[in-house]
Amino acid sequence: MKTLNKDLKEGSFKQMYLLYGEEDYLRASYKKRLTKALSDPEDTMNYSYFDGKDISVPAIIDLAETLPFLAPRRLIVIENSSFFKSSQEELAQYLESACETTYFLFVEKEVDKRTKLFKTVSKKGYAAQLSAQDASVLQSWILAQLGKEGYQITNGAMSRFLLYTGADMTLIENELEKLICYCMKTKEIHDEDVERITIRQIDNKIFEMIDCVANQKQHRALELYYDLLAVKEKPSRILYLITRQFNLMYQAKSLKQRGYDTRSIADRTGLKPYVAGLYISQSEQFSMQRLRYLMEQCCQYEENIKTGRIGDRLAVEMMLIAYSSLKR
Repeated sequence: MKTLNKDLKEGSFKQMYLLYGEEDYLRASYKKRLTKALSDPEDTMNYSYFDGKDISVPAIIDLAETLPFLAPRRLIVIENSSFFKSSQEELAQYLESACETTYFLFVEKEVDKRTKLFKTVSKKGYAAQLSAQDASVLQSWILAQLGKEGYQITNGAMSRFLLYTGADMTLIENELEKLICYCMKTKEIHDEDVERITIRQIDNKIFEMIDCVANQKQHRALELYYDLLAVKEKPSRILYLITRQFNLMYQAKSLKQRGYDTRSIADRTGLKPYVAGLYISQSEQFSMQRLRYLMEQCCQYEENIKTGRIGDRLAVEMMLIAYSSLKR
């Protein structure tokens, strides 16, 4: 991202850019900024946008060979094409010596770095990987957004806010806007403000539920369970998510003990780095033996439900009571 920011700041641009990676917010943000800097989207003579997998490469090349009309450059934006997941020899070959007044901006969620097209764009321009950001980057970004508006946020409120939103920057931006409006009079954001305003996803409630189990807060664990039932979440799905949480904590703790860092643990567990950090932190409240025991008990409860020995709602309720009564 440093290269992108530098190019945008200095106004010195490469002929082609590729924005790729799982962070939707960053892809959309840099696409908008680069498009605005390289052209006027209202100028239909010199700006072209293509979206989807049915894009004709010969048509793109023909357009690219057309000189811009009363403008310094022509911009072609291509999004969600899957060009970088298959062989695109024709386009890759053309880009090696493309018309110098035509600029390209590719936007893709997934790419194959082994393709000739990826290598060509990387060589002739710049390929920016926009991945999910870790906790420190997200916190700095949130503080910057709040600072622009003259707001402050406590450390506790920041931790709670990120626990509720996760690492999704689009969700963070939307929830932050709500908090800014809610705290307009004081321009200070505290724990209780986040609690009142920020939407919690089901995974976040499960995360808090496990915290309550670890700290023997039985009443709060059950309260969260009833909240999920009230919004029509099925007990069987809640049990699945609890089991999954214990399993991921077990994996994270095991990998941490073997010397893996947070990013490596994220790669091996399929989690985003920020989320992996949360699992690592939460797993510190449990021993490996206790986590294994809890997973085995989850499987036993699931078997009892499927064999009709107990109803699913009561089973999860009994499980939470039992778990939150165990010593660490």
